[in-house]
Amino acid sequence: MTEYEAVIGLETHVQLNTKSKMFSVSSAEYQSTEPNTIVDPVSLALPGTLPVVNRTAVESAIMIGLALGCSIADVTKFDRKQYNYPDLLKGYQISQYDEPICFDGRVELPGETETAVRINRVHMEEDVAKLVHVEGLNGQPGYALMDVNRAGVPLMEIVTEPDLRTADDVVAYIETLQSIIRYLGVGTANMEEGSFRCDANISVRPRGSEELGTKVEVKNMNRISAVARAVSYEIDRQIAAIEDGERIVQETRGWNDGSDRTVVQRSKEEANDYRYFPEPDIPPLVISREWVDEIKQKLPELPAERKLRFMEEFALSEYDARLLTGARSTAEYFEDVVTAGNASGPDERKVLAKEAANWLNGEMARLMNAESIEDVSTTRIQPAQLASLIGRSLKREVNSSTAKQVFEEMWNSGADPDEIIEDRGLGMVSDTSSLEPVVEQVIAGNPAAVEDYMGGKETAVRFLMGQVMKETKGQADPPLVMQMLGEKLAAMKAGAPSQ
Repeated sequence: MTEYEAVIGLETHVQLNTKSKMFSVSSAEYQSTEPNTIVDPVSLALPGTLPVVNRTAVESAIMIGLALGCSIADVTKFDRKQYNYPDLLKGYQISQYDEPICFDGRVELPGETETAVRINRVHMEEDVAKLVHVEGLNGQPGYALMDVNRAGVPLMEIVTEPDLRTADDVVAYIETLQSIIRYLGVGTANMEEGSFRCDANISVRPRGSEELGTKVEVKNMNRISAVARAVSYEIDRQIAAIEDGERIVQETRGWNDGSDRTVVQRSKEEANDYRYFPEPDIPPLVISREWVDEIKQKLPELPAERKLRFMEEFALSEYDARLLTGARSTAEYFEDVVTAGNASGPDERKVLAKEAANWLNGEMARLMNAESIEDVSTTRIQPAQLASLIGRSLKREVNSSTAKQVFEEMWNSGADPDEIIEDRGLGMVSDTSSLEPVVEQVIAGNPAAVEDYMGGKETAVRFLMGQVMKETKGQADPPLVMQMLGEKLAAMKAGAPSQ
């Protein structure tokens, strides 16, 4: 039986968060505005208007290219991309064709094995107007409404080589690219709001073959989970079609989230390529090396670099470091916690860093997910407060169970951990004189568990420990309780009187 592999390339559109549009002065912040209120003569394509290039958008494009390891063109130009569609008010889109601003890049995907995706190009263009399709009533024809607000918003299109093979590869690439864009601060890279849109070109071939199969373009994927499902479905569909003797047709398909399948949108078999010619109203842009070097100096420490540093400097695992550096705000919050902890030496600092990673990747992430919070810096807990809680836990002034209670109170109120611990009397009981009567009471009150232990059931001691923790309202020092129970039960088992 023939074994197949997929060959996948991605085209990703990234909206830039510039204040104005790509070629005009009206605001680019269209997401929450009333339809058709952010317009101007250029975005409305009124006769006699001329485009003026947004310098900040060009700088953002160069920054993206540098972050993706691309070469930056010395000279780049804009082109008119001709095609007929209602969302193009001019009848063409200003884009770039044969002289893109960035080319020949590379993105390293996270994981135990090194996987790289080559970047073919990054080019600048303008977004189009937004169409809202409305179905007709009682079988009547439908219609479309057009919102011009989005027309002219700056876009970067990032095109990969066909280096991806699985849906997991695609997800890893998208998440890596989103992280880079957000670290740079040039866009939100939010798929749900449409500021990050991804199309996949998918074909399949017998494993080991070098010949490419007929590719199918898949669109309309507005969430990462939808991308994964769409890619998996399309791979399976093409393999099944080939095995049934069908011919794969070059076409554009859309992802239907409701039915979990791709559907035909239009055939490309007889379609001519888009007609391009140089944009006559925008002269070629000459990009000096001095300008590129100046932009390079503004680049932040990127996720991959920061992950490696966290692993080396704080002795974190690849998993912990990857989670911490996925978002720039989380990485900065983590470092603020470590700094606020004021560790006395490198070994103590690594212990503190590991505890901070556990809290951020554990309880903090859990509560943020529950309340759909994306930026840790917007929570009520300040880095210094978390550092204080970690410090008290490491000094065994509170046990792990109590620390979680305190953390939840900090999450809800923003109060300092010291105040919560003192006000609620949550300090850990760690002296034997206070625990002795409780341990003896639990042993005396649970003869069945004691008998199980005497009969060789070592796990019975855990039940007894739970009872001690219950009696002390979770404030007892667990290792000390376990030690005291072990000593008393061992003495009883040996037949000696309890001390």
